[in-house]
Amino acid sequence: MKLLEGKIAIITGAARGIGEAIALKLASQGANIAFSFLSSDEKARILEQKLAALGIKAKGYKSNAASFEECGELVNAVLKEYGTVDVCINNAGISKDSLLLRLTPEQWDEVMTTNLKSVFNMTKHVVRPMLKAKKGSIINMSSIIGIRGNAGQSSYAASKAGIIGFTKSVAHELGSRNIRCNAIAPGFIETDMTHYLQDEESAKSFLAKIPLGRFGSAEEIANTALFLASDMSSYITGQVISICGGLNI
Repeated sequence: MKLLEGKIAIITGAARGIGEAIALKLASQGANIAFSFLSSDEKARILEQKLAALGIKAKGYKSNAASFEECGELVNAVLKEYGTVDVCINNAGISKDSLLLRLTPEQWDEVMTTNLKSVFNMTKHVVRPMLKAKKGSIINMSSIIGIRGNAGQSSYAASKAGIIGFTKSVAHELGSRNIRCNAIAPGFIETDMTHYLQDEESAKSFLAKIPLGRFGSAEEIANTALFLASDMSSYITGQVISICGGLNI
């Protein structure tokens, strides 16, 4: 039997990158997938086809995770279509890298709303069906930058650090109801979001700080998401798992 046979998982921001890798990984282990996307319509349709080819039920929903109302509509639509929610992976996020002296209030607000408020939005709505079922796994995508900070990424670091505090608090609140909440903190992962770090000179400076000597892959993040979504992690909650090649040692 597959690890997530018959489970229902919602993944935000899953049309590409880490979100796509997680969706495919969970589907390969039997999970039915509902995923949200904001603007990548064509990629979302392609992902639907890839997921369906794995023999599970899959549907993409155009929804803005930064909107509390749209998150509510998304969860209600998923409940109508699938009946329940077993796993919620809050993956939607952006970065607006800039030194503090140049960072605008508008950029700060956009990053905090998209990265941090979206986690509140989705968690608030999925808790209801999870409480009814007396079980659930919530997985929030933080970042190694939320743990150690980084020059030029104050807004991104603050949003990802906020996710860690939120995760731990939710774990305290919902643990007695058999609902687990954990965070994943990726390091430098090869995605569209980090492509600018991977030119020859930039890569050398970053790789020198990583004990394993390489960038991570979206597949490696997806493996950890699968672990946290499954019963293999049934006694784990309130934790932050760094997937960073040793950068956070």
